[in-house]
Amino acid sequence: MPKIKFRVEGMEKLQNSLKKLGQVPQKYVTTASKKAMNIVKKDAKADSPYLTGNLEKGIVLVPEKTKPGKKVYRVVFDDKMNDVFQKPNKEGKITGYYPVSQEYGFFAKDGRYIPGFAFVRGALEKDAPAVESTIVNTMQKKIDAEIAKGGLKK
Repeated sequence: MPKIKFRVEGMEKLQNSLKKLGQVPQKYVTTASKKAMNIVKKDAKADSPYLTGNLEKGIVLVPEKTKPGKKVYRVVFDDKMNDVFQKPNKEGKITGYYPVSQEYGFFAKDGRYIPGFAFVRGALEKDAPAVESTIVNTMQKKIDAEIAKGGLKK
């Protein structure tokens, strides 16, 4: 997977505001992170291959357990839809997972490789600058509002 590099504008202003405020409230981090990753989720759904609509319905955001001051959301496929995404073969064994085969590709029965659509990975690569700016801007607005209402560090 290619590395994504970008420069975040407004980071210095955000860091100065954080110093004034003190410790960042977790709810601000969570809100900013979720808002940013919803951009990726929306584009992944729009770019997903459409046959029955189940793949699009199955794309969800899942929060990871992290330390305070950090929040990570992943764009994944809803495990509640595994009955749709996993079908047993003739022997009754589940040998594939439909969303992953559509994202990364798969080998057909005759041995040839069928490339994937990379719709989740593509959405993340395409939206990386928007994700960054959304996180910074959302955090800046929340922190500025907190500072304005008297939450300044003494």
